[in-house]
Order: sequence, then C-alpha cells, then structure tokens
Amino acid sequence: MKTRTPISIYIAATIGLTIMAFEMFASDSGYFSSPFFWALILIAIILLLIMNSIGDLVENENFNRLSEEEKKQYLAEKNIPYYQKLWNSAFKKQSVTEEKDILIDHGFDGITELDNSLPKWWIGLFWFGSIFCVVYLTAFSFTDYAHPEVEYTKEAKTMLASIEEYEKTAPQINLESAKYSADNIADGQELFKTNCVTCHGDGGKGGIGPNLTDTHWINIKEKSLFKNVFWMLENGSPNNPTMRPFIKEGTITGRDAEKIAAYIYHINQETAPITTAQGGAAPQGEEVKWENGNN
Repeated sequence: MKTRTPISIYIAATIGLTIMAFEMFASDSGYFSSPFFWALILIAIILLLIMNSIGDLVENENFNRLSEEEKKQYLAEKNIPYYQKLWNSAFKKQSVTEEKDILIDHGFDGITELDNSLPKWWIGLFWFGSIFCVVYLTAFSFTDYAHPEVEYTKEAKTMLASIEEYEKTAPQINLESAKYSADNIADGQELFKTNCVTCHGDGGKGGIGPNLTDTHWINIKEKSLFKNVFWMLENGSPNNPTMRPFIKEGTITGRDAEKIAAYIYHINQETAPITTAQGGAAPQGEEVKWENGNN
C-alpha cells in the first residue's frame, strides 16, 4: 500500500492552478481583491479537506487488512518525510542487488544496460509542460491572454485614464505658469491637427490663417513667441474673430495650449520655414524678433 501525498501539496497545487486560470481568463488582474476569487479558494480547500478525511478512512481500512509484516513496512515508509521520498526517487541510486533485477539481458563489448525508469521529477515536468501548453494555447486562441497588442491597448487605456484623472485635479496652466518643453511637441502636433490645421494648414504653412513658420506676425502681445501663442489661444485675435479664444471658450485647456504653443515654437524656431515656393502662405503682419528664447 502506497503512502498518500500530503494534503498541503494538493492545497498548494490547487491555489496555484486557480491563480493560473484567473491570470489567463480574468478580464483584469484585480481578481485578488474579488470576494468570488477567495470564496472559490475557500470552497476548494474545504473540498480537499473532505476528500483527505475520506482518504484517511479508506487508508485505515486498507491498513487493517495488511499482514503484520506489511504493516511494519508501510509504517516505516510512512515515517520517511514526503520531500525526502521525492529526493530519493529522483536522485538515489539503486543498490548492486537492485541493479541485478533491472539488468537487461544483452550487452556489447562488455557494456551492459540497466532498465531504469525515467526520474519522477522528469515525468512530472513533462506532464506539467504538456498540460500548461494545452491550457496556454487554448487561452491564446480563444481569449485575449498573452496577446501583445491587447496588453498594449489595455496598458495604454490605463495610462490615459490616469493622465485624465490627474489633469482633473492638477493645477491649471495659465500664461504665467506655461513653460516650453520639447516633450510636449508631439502631443502639441496632434492637438494642432485637431484644432488649428483647418485655418493654418498642415505643418502651420498657412491658408485661411497666416503662416506660422515665418518671421512675420499679425498680433504681437508678448515678447516671446511661446507666450505670444499661448496668449492668442487664450484670448483670440482682436483683428480676426475667426481666431477664437479657445481656452476661454473651453475648447482646449491651458495644458493643451501649452502643448500647442510648444509645437508652434518648434516649427517656427527649430525648423526651416515653409516658403511660398514650398506651398506656404505669404508673410502677413510685421517682422518680429522674439525675445527671451522659448519662455
């Protein structure tokens, strides 16, 4: 009669498999805080304890049917710690007497062969790998688990939501606190395409509105280009009602205006202007030399 695997091993394996299943099939990683998850774990542990109690009854019944010699052998084996048994089954070598029993009746040039079984740890890893492969492929084929694009989209949504939440409570950007940052250029370009490209053209080359890449300016309200753009976005143009006060109207926030101003500064000061020969609008207003760099 073989000794049974300890209940602690079954509980640990069940918890591990349950976590693996939730990790693969749950919609998010917040299942640890879900009452359903812990209720499932608790129910599984209770069922395992019940099964273990039934196993104890069966084991006692089978033990009573053993001969005295078999009982002594069973008790001696049961006294060996479980992990020691695993170690012995994986690495312990057989004795000379045991080798004779598994010696294969053929050889070559004095070399004989033993009919050894595969180590149990190897067989365990093989079955674990096979089962994991089936579960993983099933999850990959029929769920969103382990898909890089899905994981990226999910992380991006989480990040954007956190940014949106932060901006709700973050201090508003105004003309005095707005600062140029090259990190805002890319976002500013996207905001420019949404709010400004209709009048000012692709890349700020001009159209209905003036060319934003040359050295001429119609409205000069600040000494620096960056601040002047922010002022225009906040107050609009006193000379042309088409250039609305986007910030005051609530179309964009001060933080958005800071990004748009960074983009316009970039295309005006850090890149070559789009000339009329390249499709840009003719200069309008007066030529200006901005002061204070990009602040």
